[in-house]
Amino acid sequence: GAMSVDSITDLSDNTSELLEALQLSHPHELDPHRSRGKKKQLSLNPITWQVPRIVDRCCTHLEMHGLQTVGIFRVGSSKKRVQQLREEFDRGLDVFLDEHQSVHDVAALLKEFLRDMPDSLIPRELYGAFLSTASLEGQAQLDTLQLLLFLLPPCHSDTLLRLLRFLAEVARHAESSWDPEGRQIPGNKMTVSNLATVFGPNILQKEKPGEKDAGALNFEDSAAIILVLQKLIEHHHSLFMVSPEMQCDVLRRLFQTDPDVIEYLLRRK
Repeated sequence: GAMSVDSITDLSDNTSELLEALQLSHPHELDPHRSRGKKKQLSLNPITWQVPRIVDRCCTHLEMHGLQTVGIFRVGSSKKRVQQLREEFDRGLDVFLDEHQSVHDVAALLKEFLRDMPDSLIPRELYGAFLSTASLEGQAQLDTLQLLLFLLPPCHSDTLLRLLRFLAEVARHAESSWDPEGRQIPGNKMTVSNLATVFGPNILQKEKPGEKDAGALNFEDSAAIILVLQKLIEHHHSLFMVSPEMQCDVLRRLFQTDPDVIEYLLRRK
């Protein structure tokens, strides 16, 4: 995931086959009108948005069917069904997640995937730096978080943004509301704080899953993880936005040092 996509064209045919395992998602795959037929093998798509297919599809399914589910991410799931889904994604199959799929199974699958990534969504070498932002306040905290986010590899950055957008949408439906006819729509009870408590240890990991002391966090670290993820959920719109001034500054520097990169970026646009 940390590999630059721009280097894919430089790979030999044999090497590029290894990238099939990434199974990155493509917006057109989310079309609900795809035929259900026999599950077919998916190939690597032209990459514009570096988000693993399993994350994109789980988030989309839960946005469509799970926002009003009380206790989503906290209610138990079927381990057998979750394992079956996981195996189908692992084999690169075109997995359908529709209204017949249990919301709790899909929610558990998403948590499992994030927990078991070989390198956590926020890379472990940045664990201490992200946690240190918990002691900052106000704009200084947000500015520091943004600079740290700029250090993430593209696949990690895109996937984190997709997840944060989804979590913000879940939190937006935490409280009960009423439709135009006056009928109550139940809230899912998953506030930003609750979501940060559930997802924080899966996204910010000090040790690899299964390693000694991997699950042993002291109280200070646990509190800091929750606080940092809360800030990321609440401010993801601005944190992932590069200001025009910064973009112009970067382009000016590139023009002096790597003008061919400027030409490549303009062609790509």
